[in-house]
Amino acid sequence: MPEQSGKVQTVLGLIEPGQLGRTMTHEHLTMTFECSHVPPAPGDEGLAAAPIEMKHLHWLQQNPYSHSENLLLNQEIEAVKEELLCYRKAGGGSIVENTTTGITRNLPVLRKLAKETGVHIIAGAGYYVDVTHSDETRKMTVEKLTDIIVSEVLHGADGTDIRCGVIGEIGTSWPITESEKKVLRATAHAQTQLGCPVIIHPGRNKAAPGEAIRILQEAGGNISKTVMSHLDRTLFDQQELLEFAKMGSYLEYDLFGTEMLNYPFNLDVDMPSDSQRVQALAFLIREGYEDRILIAHDIHTKHRLTKYGGHGFSHILKNIVPKMLSRGHCVGQRGEFLWSRWPLTATPSKIMTLSGAVSLCDSKVMLKEHAESSIL
Repeated sequence: MPEQSGKVQTVLGLIEPGQLGRTMTHEHLTMTFECSHVPPAPGDEGLAAAPIEMKHLHWLQQNPYSHSENLLLNQEIEAVKEELLCYRKAGGGSIVENTTTGITRNLPVLRKLAKETGVHIIAGAGYYVDVTHSDETRKMTVEKLTDIIVSEVLHGADGTDIRCGVIGEIGTSWPITESEKKVLRATAHAQTQLGCPVIIHPGRNKAAPGEAIRILQEAGGNISKTVMSHLDRTLFDQQELLEFAKMGSYLEYDLFGTEMLNYPFNLDVDMPSDSQRVQALAFLIREGYEDRILIAHDIHTKHRLTKYGGHGFSHILKNIVPKMLSRGHCVGQRGEFLWSRWPLTATPSKIMTLSGAVSLCDSKVMLKEHAESSIL
């Protein structure tokens, strides 16, 4: 543990926080999402079985979970490698890879990608949602689950010596199941021992983020070093968003690039556009939460890769950052560059380091640097 304190644990080993560079805090490089397959609508069976082609792209964008092959991101290692090279060229430095047990985490592949692209990759420890829990996992005690998570960070995961650098994404459904509650409590206990950050996948209900935080808090978790993912598909009412923000976690808008009319996992949800996401971030900035915001793409299906006509891992750097700059969202009431603490384009100095160190979001990069940079 002493050797890791104050360092960032990547799949290639320890680095200094200052080496991370611009960081996407919620992505997947190799995973399977078959657990979330949605049967195609009557008449769409042929499209669901057809190869992924440009002529089917619009259907796929609107029905990404009804095409079984689209859910096998783990088949696209070479395409992901090319994506990472483009991401690095666009100014990206690091990726937090959120694939955990249950959705085909592959640490040797992550290590290979890191070596071949020069992008720092931080792997996630822990377990995804209940539907992916094995019978063995469901039978485990909180203490056993804690030991496994701690070991994945300190010694290596999945029978390798490759260490995880963050706990998560820890999956929860709605309502949160008993097995998921055990994992949440184990996550809190592991975080107490390690001091590392936690990333939570909330259920698809507006009450889900707050309930997950409550369970973590009651088990002793450090909410100030916890990231709540997917808020852009979960909390829409501004007052409810502010009430949740008061609980103290990081607020992650991580579905940039996803625009679909019908969200199959909760048909009451109107999935926002990227412009609406930017507006939500502007609201949080005005309310004083600029240093608690994280953004990413959460790429987890093939169709979002540029190989298949998608936006890829560079979308935020190439499109969203200039959009926010053009709208003046970087300037706060005191006239300061709020992105001086912006975790996306900053040098994360706290969240990826272990006990006694800084946590992902106190960062020191002025947005002015990006405005003047040839990268953007």
